[in-house]
Amino acid sequence: MSVRFGIVVFPGTNCDLDTKAALEASGVESHFVWHTATRLDGFECVILPGGFAHGDYLRTGAIAAFSPIIPALRRHIDAGGLVIGICNGFQVLLEMGVLPGAMMRNRSLRFICRFVHVLVEQADTPFTMNCTPGQVLRMPISHFEGNYYIDEAGLKSLIDNRQVVLRYCDAEGKCTPESNPNGAAFNIAGICNADRNVFGLMPHPERASDSLLGSVDGKLIFESIAESVSGRSIGQAG
Repeated sequence: MSVRFGIVVFPGTNCDLDTKAALEASGVESHFVWHTATRLDGFECVILPGGFAHGDYLRTGAIAAFSPIIPALRRHIDAGGLVIGICNGFQVLLEMGVLPGAMMRNRSLRFICRFVHVLVEQADTPFTMNCTPGQVLRMPISHFEGNYYIDEAGLKSLIDNRQVVLRYCDAEGKCTPESNPNGAAFNIAGICNADRNVFGLMPHPERASDSLLGSVDGKLIFESIAESVSGRSIGQAG
């Protein structure tokens, strides 16, 4: 079956074209969806790309979490549809409450834009099925508020339920304080929900999907999603 991705665009989104280009390089059909839309019919996966939704004037992702598209996004999730939030998209998912925790300013109080290494903790999600447990991926980050926070009980729940999907590590796969670029709890770079159909991550896979950009590891994320929904039918959830 043809896998269709919807890319939600908010005012201030700036990674939408990059995301579409990465999807096309993986042979995936994608369409832009403006944030005022109220339906998400026909998409197996919906992507909330990076950028600065609504300028992040109140708090990263806070205004976007109340956009007209959000009720349709919740219905898509409830129907089992896949959702991936990248960087600012991850922040929106946190503000919506579909993923636990919150984002704080980077430990350094500085904007960070560089390549990092992340360890694949869970390879049995629709977003990482083409990876292997313990695999190290190289992708860039680009954020000021990427310091993931969750209380002790919440972190224990994430770990116990195997919802921690990606962790910041060094090139050898060791998750150390030195390999944590922003101070995130437990070196967390990406998590999924309990049902494993919603995934939020701070690294940008769309910026690591072409060898000219320095890495193709991000393609594993998009190709995993495409393969996971191949032959699977998502209801008209919009």
